[in-house]
Amino acid sequence: MEYEDTDRRLPLVVVPGMLCDASLWRDVRFPDGHDVHHVALRRGDIGALAEDVLAAVEGPFVLVGLSLGAIVGFEALRRAPERIAGLCVMATNAGPPRPGQYAAWRAMDGLIAADRFSDVVEQTLPGMFPDRTPSPEAAGRYRTMAHAVGATAARAQLAAQATRTDAVPALRTARCPTAVLAGEQDALCPPAYHRAIADSVPGATLALLPDAGHLLPWQRPEAVTAALRAVVAAAGGTRPAAVAP
Repeated sequence: MEYEDTDRRLPLVVVPGMLCDASLWRDVRFPDGHDVHHVALRRGDIGALAEDVLAAVEGPFVLVGLSLGAIVGFEALRRAPERIAGLCVMATNAGPPRPGQYAAWRAMDGLIAADRFSDVVEQTLPGMFPDRTPSPEAAGRYRTMAHAVGATAARAQLAAQATRTDAVPALRTARCPTAVLAGEQDALCPPAYHRAIADSVPGATLALLPDAGHLLPWQRPEAVTAALRAVVAAAGGTRPAAVAP
């Protein structure tokens, strides 16, 4: 497919993390005039989820992802690098699963299968926040969001986690504006993971955010907003239109 220049604005495809939904981004100010498409994680395979991302819009787009959502974005980049006009990723890990993670995911899946989804929500809750003791309001917001995602989607997300592969080779081929954000107190995905991502993408920027944990769009929405706007601006803000061969 060939393209010609037009003033159509690049759409944004936004992908949340595990047990998260579109409400994760409610405090982020997306650039005016750009269509924003939220992709839910409901399938048990990273490749299938990447295809959902690529099917969300036609042509190039800016990918915004947190945690598992960014991992899905890395796979979309590997499959269709020409479609990814910009990357804004945060609270994530480009490496393959570690041995202990498989056991943890199986244990959580077993709890959900035993009708103990609430136990999984409570188990994951502390690691989302920088001090592991969130305010009642923050904890309530997380519980509400996780239960809105629900047990069925959570089991699919756990299965998808186990299909992850090393995304670094794909990142090394990226040639799009890229912003990487990390909470300095993210217990799940520490800053070292993000330095590895930023080092893999030519020209990527890295922001380490103090007093922030895993849920950066909640805890540091202004930083996420600024990084996203910078990526969109660097990507040119517009997308090419398809031209018949």
